Amino acid sequence: MKKSTILVLLSISLLILSCTNAKTERGIKMYSETWDRIINDANLDLINNTNFTEDITLITSPENIVGIDAFKAYYQNFLTGFSDITFTVVDVFGQGDRIVKHWNFKGTNTGEFFGMPATGKTVDINGVTLVKMKDGKIAEEQDFMDNMVFLQQLGMVSSPENMGIINNLYKAFEIGDMPTVLGGMDAKVVWNEAEGNAYADGNPYIGPDAVLNGVFARIGAEHEYFKLENIQLHEMSNNQMLATLRYDAKLKANGATYNVQAAHLWTLNNGKVIAFQQYVDTKKLNDAINN
Repeated sequence: MKKSTILVLLSISLLILSCTNAKTERGIKMYSETWDRIINDANLDLINNTNFTEDITLITSPENIVGIDAFKAYYQNFLTGFSDITFTVVDVFGQGDRIVKHWNFKGTNTGEFFGMPATGKTVDINGVTLVKMKDGKIAEEQDFMDNMVFLQQLGMVSSPENMGIINNLYKAFEIGDMPTVLGGMDAKVVWNEAEGNAYADGNPYIGPDAVLNGVFARIGAEHEYFKLENIQLHEMSNNQMLATLRYDAKLKANGATYNVQAAHLWTLNNGKVIAFQQYVDTKKLNDAINN
């Protein structure tokens, strides 16, 4: 092959590559600016046939969302469901008509979200979107994110760590390790004893010190022994744990013993107990005290 022919082919290849790169850069710019305005400016009207193909497709399970109207209705849930929204494109790159976007979404769930009532929770979630462009328009998207983390942040499912945290608190209480028990509580924990229980006179106890002095210290001073038995933990939604158990105890004042059913409802946030509600057979407790 002649040298001149090689140079011509090389020039053509470089020209094609340059045009392809320019096309990709235009697609990335258009895509990033469009989604910034849709989410951060709450401008859903930009989901139109100027920026998206008529058959824009969001790849989802069990059924894809197809068409501008359906696509727009889908994202309406995010703008209706969240306030204080910040949508950030962390990184974006592409090749040809394919774009990959790494994004971050922050917001507070203050409105109905896909038919679910507001939780008031704040979310901060990262994800990746695979994008296909066509003739300068957005033609297809597929989102990838940790849905379990998203639901946990919304308070719709609980953190898998909650059971271990509460289990460790009961173990610490069993051996009298009060620093560990109190250390598992938020600084503003709200603690309520069952109505009718003698220790309910201080409800609500706010903060670990109030719980220590108003509940734990009194239990220790007034009982020869106080044991928690048959503890069973039950995971609940909204970062709550339910414990069903029995109290086996003996009072110092009159030597009376009691063995009663009880239940504890724990609420956690970021690995700390923020609320506690006791339920117990207060009649048996009072019968023992007045024996």
